Amino acid sequence: MWTLLLIGIAVLVVLISYFKVQPFLSFLFVALFMGLAYGLSGKLLIDAIQKGMGSTLGTILSIILLGAMIGKIIAKSNASIVIADRLVNIFGPKRLPFAFMIIGFIVSLPLFFSVAFLLLTPLVLATAKRQQINPVYLGIPMLASMSITQGFLPPHPAPYYLVTHLPGADMGITLGWGILIAIPAMLLSGWLFGMSLKKIPATPLDFNQESESDNRPSFFISLSIILLPVILIASNSFFNNKWVAFISDPTVALFISLAVALYLLGFKRSVPWSQMQGWMMEAVKDIAPLLLTFAGAGAFKEVLQLMKIGEMVMHFALNNTINPLILSWLIAAMLRVITGSSTVAGITTAGIILPLLTQTGVNPNLLALSIGAGSMVLSHVNDAGFWLYKEYFGVSVKDTLRSWTIMETILALVGLAGVLLLDYVV
Repeated sequence: MWTLLLIGIAVLVVLISYFKVQPFLSFLFVALFMGLAYGLSGKLLIDAIQKGMGSTLGTILSIILLGAMIGKIIAKSNASIVIADRLVNIFGPKRLPFAFMIIGFIVSLPLFFSVAFLLLTPLVLATAKRQQINPVYLGIPMLASMSITQGFLPPHPAPYYLVTHLPGADMGITLGWGILIAIPAMLLSGWLFGMSLKKIPATPLDFNQESESDNRPSFFISLSIILLPVILIASNSFFNNKWVAFISDPTVALFISLAVALYLLGFKRSVPWSQMQGWMMEAVKDIAPLLLTFAGAGAFKEVLQLMKIGEMVMHFALNNTINPLILSWLIAAMLRVITGSSTVAGITTAGIILPLLTQTGVNPNLLALSIGAGSMVLSHVNDAGFWLYKEYFGVSVKDTLRSWTIMETILALVGLAGVLLLDYVV
């Protein structure tokens, strides 16, 4: 069994990293290969693949689509530029890395990583050029905070999936503990580590300064649009009411936030409805490849469950007395290195680690966070974020490894340390 698993993982690595096969097709091929090699019947295997795709997308599809639409409206209305300008004025030129770390954290709370990256990176590069600052030194703190929200905090797809699929996990508690761990993680991996990157050679893409407009939204409106979904989602932890529970559901919270964004950033500023519809359709096109990847990951996860990989892991853990939180981190880290996707790693680990939850009595909220931390480790050449960073910031592969990859690994290790500390204290 372990041999078959290792062969399947090796094939997945080669397909994604070397042959550059689209991840959905790679996952589908490996799922079919492993299922047939294990001895599953054709009908059972196909049913499992369809079930895995449906259950995965059914859980996170609305979150991804609504988040992408909100992100596109924020970008098109220049709301993020308004927030960035205000924070830069507050912190001053010498504290710009710290300012952009906060900007990245705020903006990426409700947004998918790639959306937030494409939204804020042009601003970072333009600001670095204007202030004559190394763009890597300015950008790494922001990217660290964005990565942390992606791996740790609902309603991002992987954390949301983990919380909704780990029995006993609570959205508000996971969000609160995730933010608590995220603060030292982004300070160490982004701000402190970023100070050592001032000398890295970089020839970034050239973005012109955003043109001034008298029709920009106010700072208060811009910030409220970004924070609204987070406030709505967290409200259920403070108020015991059926209507609060309803609006705190991430899908409902993001839908309400989208409606508010359309009004405040669109209709109130006399933006034609047809233009806003175009923005939303553009957002759907942007994230379509990601949806395919998540569907493939769901199929792979379901086949692994049929092969009883989770029971093997549980047996290994119970016989070797490994802390379940550390084991879940290691599994997620392994899948992150293999697949290059933190979301894929988190979703797949959830299926593998689920038997441990009932057998060990581990805190499900901390289990979700440990998986999230492990899913961010050692980003390398099979990660889309790796290449986004390399191309936009204009650094070599070697320098990408010693800046981006190390940053991701530091925050993963600090995240694990935070989870273990909370486990000890709580």
